[in-house]
Amino acid sequence: MPPARKRPRSYDPAKTRAAVLAQFGHVRTAVGTLTPEQLAAPTRLGDWTVRELVAHIGVALLAVDRLLGEPEPPKQDARLTDWPAAIAADAGAIADTAHRLAAGHADLDAYLADAERRFTARLDAHPSGRLLPTSAGALPLTNYVVTRAVELVVHTDDLNAALPGLDVPYDRQALATCVRLLADALAAKAPGGSTEVRVPPFAVVQCVEGPRHTRGTPPNVVETDPLTWIRLAGGRLSWTDAVASAEVGASGERADLGPYLPLLG
Repeated sequence: MPPARKRPRSYDPAKTRAAVLAQFGHVRTAVGTLTPEQLAAPTRLGDWTVRELVAHIGVALLAVDRLLGEPEPPKQDARLTDWPAAIAADAGAIADTAHRLAAGHADLDAYLADAERRFTARLDAHPSGRLLPTSAGALPLTNYVVTRAVELVVHTDDLNAALPGLDVPYDRQALATCVRLLADALAAKAPGGSTEVRVPPFAVVQCVEGPRHTRGTPPNVVETDPLTWIRLAGGRLSWTDAVASAEVGASGERADLGPYLPLLG
């Protein structure tokens, strides 16, 4: 008899909203301290400068405003775990938008303030179940806000990597949300029960086809910390390098996650 399908993870809309705004606030505070030289610094995102990265971080909230301006889809036809893979199709448009917005907004603080104002106004005006036409398909607003936490945490890490010593903090709830969605996306991409992936203290998922573990210590275990997991899932760190540097612990013949990573795009 096949195992029962697990219910999709649920996220509290109020907590997710607060987490998104807290993480965005951390970024805004840090951006307000940056010099022109720091804004012109390169990032690990191709030809993006820090200024273009900041412009894109604003888009994380502005996307809600944009999608709510579109006609509402007739029914939900996507899962939250579909979103990470779907954003690859938008990579070209995302880069073009980042370049355009960076060039068009000399005052980045005012730009970020406007993005936050639009985001909060839109959430106040629409029910959490309102459907949005996202790149993954039609998703409820409450689910799409979860993806905003992922975007903000991933790009906060990009910002910290570009400017050593900046140390933009991570809101705990936003970090947890990011880790959990990306862990669930792995389980959806590589369904099964032979391997246990642990990202303490936020997530544990079973994945990869093979004999299902039921009790005791699993024969195939992967364990890492939240930021290393996010870098692996986002393609900022390769599986081989993470294992070689002991940033990931992997034991068992089915503990190689390299074929399934990255998850974002």
